[in-house]
Amino acid sequence: MRFSIKRDNGEVVNGIAPIIISASRSTDIPAFYSEWFMNRLRNSGYVKWVNPFNQTPQYISFKNTRVIIFWTKNPTPMIPYLKELDDLGINYYFQFTLNDYDNEKFEPNVPKLCDRIKIFKQLSEEIGKEKVIWRFDPLILTSELTVRELLKKIWYLGNELIDYTNKLVFSFADISVYKKVQNNLIRELPDIFNKSNILNSEFSREKKEELAEGLRKILIEWKKRNINFEIASCSEDIHLEKYNIKHNKCIDDDLMIKLFSDDKKLMEFLVYNPNEINLFGIRPNLKDKGQRKDCGCIYSKDIGAYNTCSHLCVYCYANTSGKTVSANKLI
Repeated sequence: MRFSIKRDNGEVVNGIAPIIISASRSTDIPAFYSEWFMNRLRNSGYVKWVNPFNQTPQYISFKNTRVIIFWTKNPTPMIPYLKELDDLGINYYFQFTLNDYDNEKFEPNVPKLCDRIKIFKQLSEEIGKEKVIWRFDPLILTSELTVRELLKKIWYLGNELIDYTNKLVFSFADISVYKKVQNNLIRELPDIFNKSNILNSEFSREKKEELAEGLRKILIEWKKRNINFEIASCSEDIHLEKYNIKHNKCIDDDLMIKLFSDDKKLMEFLVYNPNEINLFGIRPNLKDKGQRKDCGCIYSKDIGAYNTCSHLCVYCYANTSGKTVSANKLI
């Protein structure tokens, strides 16, 4: 639905006023742009987003926003603002990516693993574990980083986090799909990745099944401590239900209904009809058609931008290189 927005300079432009904001798949807004985000929310009431493929600007108003999904590897700068969001009556939850790639140097600018574990626990204690989703994403193979080693990393982290979250979400690295990811890996980690072994870093079906079987065994142990805990895959076409692994919905209407059922405006948007759901449990009218076919998310508007995240993770599809990041920022 079109919406009139008055810009900071007084110009009136057409825009949209979505119910659900994604902040953001394209960059880590909590880690690097929390102050910018809150200033836009409280002072301007809108953000300008630029389509990365055709450079067309779009204006997005917060007027109707009922839920914000924060994607982050370090929410620390956003934590002081959460009370303000509560006071504004805006709901939120976090997709918190906490990987163990310190030794591999895949994530050069994230805090140390021990510090990220502490941050995860702090956030969970402040807002509730049902609002903090743990992501180990993506899973990457190398000659040393085998399926067994990945499972050991997940087991260690899970034993730390099991009392602070109800879900683990994972995906398998899609290195061959993204040319910029291949280039980043070869440039930043030439001793590990080169053109001849890039494809070996992809998961075969057999390795996916091996990983899933390991997760099934881990899940049995974790459920002894957290009966509500579940594991889900993100945007994967392989069906792993026999391992008790679900297809995930990161922008999740079911979670919103569970957490924010007293928000009448949101509930009107999430019209529920149990006879109108597909494989992911998505209401057909809510499916985000802008995402991949195997994505389970409902519609939201992402407000991030490519080449603005300073974590500089070598597997990231949203950054071309460190030089492009240093030359860009959110506007």
